[in-house]
Amino acid sequence: MQFVVALLKKLPIVPIALFIGGLIFGLLIGWVIAPVEFVDATPSYLRADLQEDYLRMAIDSYRLNPEPNLAVQRWQNLGTGAQQAFSNIQANPQTADPAVIQNFGELITKVLSGQPAPTENNSSSSTRNLVIIGAVVLLLGVLGAGGFYAYRLLGNRGSGEVTPTMQAVEMNRKAEKTNFEQLGLAPPITQTMTTYVLGDDLYDESFSIDTQAGEFMGEYGVGVSEAIGVGEPKKVTALEIWLFDKNDIKTATKVLMSKHAFNDPAIRARLEPKGELVVVEPQSQVLLETATLQLLATVVDLEYGHGALPADSYFERITLELAIWPRQG
Repeated sequence: MQFVVALLKKLPIVPIALFIGGLIFGLLIGWVIAPVEFVDATPSYLRADLQEDYLRMAIDSYRLNPEPNLAVQRWQNLGTGAQQAFSNIQANPQTADPAVIQNFGELITKVLSGQPAPTENNSSSSTRNLVIIGAVVLLLGVLGAGGFYAYRLLGNRGSGEVTPTMQAVEMNRKAEKTNFEQLGLAPPITQTMTTYVLGDDLYDESFSIDTQAGEFMGEYGVGVSEAIGVGEPKKVTALEIWLFDKNDIKTATKVLMSKHAFNDPAIRARLEPKGELVVVEPQSQVLLETATLQLLATVVDLEYGHGALPADSYFERITLELAIWPRQG
């Protein structure tokens, strides 16, 4: 016992206490008071397949809006993954026009020729870290600040959180599009997958309809029409599909409703002015028509949420395939 007491007297109690106190205080700030927030990130942090999807959208946007500065900025946003994503798109153009892909690549090569490689900029995150580290240095000294700084460095590797929007993009990528030619139908002008996932409170997607020559024909889209219950996230019980035709004065609209909403008189009364009400069923199809266009919406995937609300009342997720044809006759 005397040996233990003598050993304790020789230990540097104050520095050890400062280190432990600094570490605890650093964990408190890092986890509770000011947790790491990864903001203003560029697509360079996405997985390789999602970077490829981003570049495909950038090339398609360049086809409609050939703005060189915007195209280069979107290329730079991908950082070092841009070249590999572009090579993958060249090897597998899918629905993109190879000529547009080639023009986009030539533009990037021309503009970036002789310029240094773009660098990532995350000044807001770095500033936040420096302020917090400085505060710990002032409060607890060198040892406490060192422990906190080491923790923040580990935290900056990312939380790995998957957002509803990221889930929706992944589901759209994996969903298999219908081959209408095998069904004896003409190929559509445009064919799109769109997914709503619970938690995406701002879900509202729209797409342009253009001829192969680039002539604008109209637009179509889908968004949240009605939610039930209280609290966050929104519990979406109905989606609204619309089709705009530049040759028609009226926009065609239909409302896709959950089973519960379709059988609720109060909800039906609120939604009837928006358009025809349709109950959602897996693999069901809805047709919208205007003067010169037709939109066929297919429910590819559907799952209802499970909670305190009535059964089959709100969507956990729903994937729709939207295909557009010119209206015959």
